[in-house]
Amino acid sequence: MTRILAQMNWLWRLVMTGVCFALFGLGGLLLSVVWFNLLLLVQRNPDTRRRLARRSIAASFRFFLRAARAVGVLDYRIEGKSVLDNERGCLVVANHPTLIDYVLIASVMPETDCLVKNALLKNPFLGGVVRAADYLVNDQADALLPACRERLARGETVLIFPEGTRSVPGQPLTLQRGAANIAVRCHSDLRVVHILCSEHLLDKHSRWYDVPPRKPLFEVVVRERIHTQHFYDPKLDQEPALAARKLNRHLLHQLTPGLTPGPGNNDASALL
Repeated sequence: MTRILAQMNWLWRLVMTGVCFALFGLGGLLLSVVWFNLLLLVQRNPDTRRRLARRSIAASFRFFLRAARAVGVLDYRIEGKSVLDNERGCLVVANHPTLIDYVLIASVMPETDCLVKNALLKNPFLGGVVRAADYLVNDQADALLPACRERLARGETVLIFPEGTRSVPGQPLTLQRGAANIAVRCHSDLRVVHILCSEHLLDKHSRWYDVPPRKPLFEVVVRERIHTQHFYDPKLDQEPALAARKLNRHLLHQLTPGLTPGPGNNDASALL
């Protein structure tokens, strides 16, 4: 009997996972085709329009997550939400184990910017979302750093996944230096966010229909704020590239709980 109930629960979650994916795609399409075009007509101020678009995206993500929780597809817990609410003028960096990491973080950061892949601009469900929110695109190399500097100076937060793509289960994290380079060259702090999923769901090697035998729990844990001045001081004529490498190493340890730092790398000051 217990086995039958477990199979019925799995089948229910499989069907509801498909429903939730359809809901997510439909929501993105409606936002792009209807709501964002309406904003273009009624709101001429681009800053206000962008702010309303981002708040709309965050609200839709909260609805999606609550719906997925209500039908038993997943559960989630965000530890330190108030810290993210009050964060201003810094980079928010997170590991990237699953497809919905951005959804989880952006749902509680309604005005955050995000560094996204150029391919998302061609996505029929998400392209309009990226344009309306005026997210930073990672292929705009020459314009990216000045744009980050300008937005951070205005007090905005920029969400970056420094791995560049989803983690490979069972393999160590590999970070690109983009986040560390931006932090060093824009003199911006980084707020570390660690994401964990209790089951294999929506990871690098999973399809949407690869539903685990147990309901997954997503945990988002807001961790330390890394002060970039501990790694780079332009007054000391330091090399920015070297500082970015050191900062990237420290960031790797912060995004990998339980990873033992190498000799002499137990704290920020040891990396100077």
